[in-house]
Amino acid sequence: MRYAELVQLYFQQSDTLQTYWTVYVVVIGGLLAVAALRTEPDRLGGVLATILYCAFAYKNMGAIRDLTQTREATLTTLQQFDSTAAFPADLSGIHEFQQKILPTLHGTPADGVKSFHITCDAITIVTLWSLQWRRRRAKRVRDARGGM
Repeated sequence: MRYAELVQLYFQQSDTLQTYWTVYVVVIGGLLAVAALRTEPDRLGGVLATILYCAFAYKNMGAIRDLTQTREATLTTLQQFDSTAAFPADLSGIHEFQQKILPTLHGTPADGVKSFHITCDAITIVTLWSLQWRRRRAKRVRDARGGM
């Protein structure tokens, strides 16, 4: 594989990783927005939403973790690239890239990504159920006032 192709692969992986995180944030925002707008408690709906969210989060985390590991391997390959084995036409930009840009590229450990994702998942589920419990409490207050 040519050096330019490795560089392109690294940045394509970065773009894809950003897309996965964006989808993740949009799903969390949409889920919590819908949960916040509901006025009546719905335990079954809450359970189903939680199960579906956990399934989504699990698959999303797996994709992010796998892509993070692949991106890290690509970065390692870039760092260890032997420019003496490159074609003479490829050498023009390799040394400059290795000196100026390569030191600015930092990978994120897959374990750190997993921990961050799980923490966000837990906060999302707690928030989802806090909204559910708030609706139940408000309904009890409404029922108590209406029953007087």
